[in-house]
Amino acid sequence: MSRVMKFGGSSVADAACMRQAGELVRRALPHAPLVVLSAMGKSTDALFRAARAASNGRHSDARREVDGLAERHRASAAELFAGDVPAEVHASLAQHLGDLERILQGVELLHELSPRSLDAIAARGELLSTTLFAAYLASIGVDCDWFDARGVMRTDERFGAATPDAPALARLSREKLAARLAPGRAVVTQGYIGACADGATTTLGRGGSDYSASLFGAALASDEVQIWTDVEGVFTCDPRVVPQARSIPELSFAEAAELAAFGAKVLHPSTIQPAVEARIPVTVRHTQRPDGRFTTIRERSAATRTVTALAGRGPVTVLTLSSTRMLDASGFLARIFEVFGRLGVSVDVVSTAEVAVSVTVERDAPLETLRRELEQVARVEIRPERAIVAIVGERLRETRGIAARALGALEDIDVEMISMGANEINLSLVLDRQRERDALRRLHAAFFE
Repeated sequence: MSRVMKFGGSSVADAACMRQAGELVRRALPHAPLVVLSAMGKSTDALFRAARAASNGRHSDARREVDGLAERHRASAAELFAGDVPAEVHASLAQHLGDLERILQGVELLHELSPRSLDAIAARGELLSTTLFAAYLASIGVDCDWFDARGVMRTDERFGAATPDAPALARLSREKLAARLAPGRAVVTQGYIGACADGATTTLGRGGSDYSASLFGAALASDEVQIWTDVEGVFTCDPRVVPQARSIPELSFAEAAELAAFGAKVLHPSTIQPAVEARIPVTVRHTQRPDGRFTTIRERSAATRTVTALAGRGPVTVLTLSSTRMLDASGFLARIFEVFGRLGVSVDVVSTAEVAVSVTVERDAPLETLRRELEQVARVEIRPERAIVAIVGERLRETRGIAARALGALEDIDVEMISMGANEINLSLVLDRQRERDALRRLHAAFFE
């Protein structure tokens, strides 16, 4: 078995961060680590800016972004290797940067930035960071192998948000990757990127490095997927909002998915699914505090607590649809939700009464189009600048009085909607966005302090 270690952009942001990550990899060598890296912090943003500048004919702006990217990597290399950067490292960095410049030249010449070209550009961040990190590991005596993820991460052709082909990934991992993994040896590869059947580079979407790590873990039947980041696991609430929030030792996959969907910033929601199916634990750890607290996410949690964590998301918009035709009428809700489906609008929280139904939608939903369509069947009231506060815990369904405690803590805050999730592990409250932080602090005091 192998252990997957994923390091995000903040964990490889500069030479000092790479040294810390390198030490963690050295400690994990008995577990045959597969190291999955993101681009150095902010590199992907710079690549997107360069791509847009090139497509708009702003050569100097694109050049500035590329030069800045090159300088960051070369400066980190000089620091990592104490000024004596091996010739092969110089050559590898130059090759990736040269490839980037050629793609940008093509974009600038055609004044066209296709999704395919954008993926080819965005992937350079991971190729650069892994080239540098693998060379650094070798310089400190780690038996290390650099591996191009595009050789096994097979995807469809939805450039920018490609869907991995899990059976192909498993087969190719067995054929090309598994033999490289062994105790005492590390393999360094890229998160976020893959390739479709014709070999064109694809990306899995922003935040896709966590997804890559989980997919690799499932394909290789790993014993653990470690997500190394800049927080000590998943917290009972966002510590920037509630300073008293604390790290949660263990979460169920269902709880983690709910928290991610309702605003927790640590995990990309899609990260969880491959590990869930393969029953592989995922741990979320702090790169700079490796011996500190962390969170383990399993298929089911053995914890006996009632409430696991709180999350908040906003702004959202509440739409309330009223009509007396709802009374004893079949198909009314179907007609309403057909409109949302046809317009591609996702609905989060739903609450119904005898002659009304309220739903929440994201702030970028086409509100006026929705209004015109929905007014054909109901009176429509729109209330923007709302927030969803979610109370998450697997034992909510088994515990009486949770709603009463929550509403008691928020006694002078107007709760406009309340909904128990279909899986009964999420109690959602909708309120004015200006009261969101206050509500989270009060609920945290009520359930955790």
